[in-house]
Amino acid sequence: MSRVAKKPITLPKGTEVNTANGTITAKGPKGSLTLAQPQGVSLSNENGVISLSPATAEHEAITGTIRAILANMVKGVSEGFERKLELVGVGYRAAMQGADLNLSLGFSHPVLFKAPEGITLATPTQTEILVQGADKQRVGEVAAKIRGFRPPEPYKGKGVKYSDETIIRKEAKKA
Repeated sequence: MSRVAKKPITLPKGTEVNTANGTITAKGPKGSLTLAQPQGVSLSNENGVISLSPATAEHEAITGTIRAILANMVKGVSEGFERKLELVGVGYRAAMQGADLNLSLGFSHPVLFKAPEGITLATPTQTEILVQGADKQRVGEVAAKIRGFRPPEPYKGKGVKYSDETIIRKEAKKA
């Protein structure tokens, strides 16, 4: 069995994990998430510690994957996930219009982005965007969609980039 699958998951206070009808449900202060329980993986919850075990040797690989997904679900419903984006460029701005995100990215028109259900968007400053939510996969997907409107270009570094991303700059042509 993989090292990831052997590691138990401890539940923080106010978080509970239930299995019923072939689904795993995690509930906490930030919301609830569900996952379809795959065949061949058994889950045991004892005193707030969750451990997984495979039924056969063929199910060992999926056990580590399910454990990682379940750990992300528990962290998401208790703490939540956050992705920070920065706008780099003259005139590049972000502002909230109700629940929608209004982006000025150098196009002839503003870009309006509607936040999907379960995702919270915030703009602390005009050049920062915070994407928050309980589901790690959806937070990353929404951040990638916003970045995709104007990815950073390699010559001046203008565009929408992740806060921890480094842009490898290219040298301009020389005459």
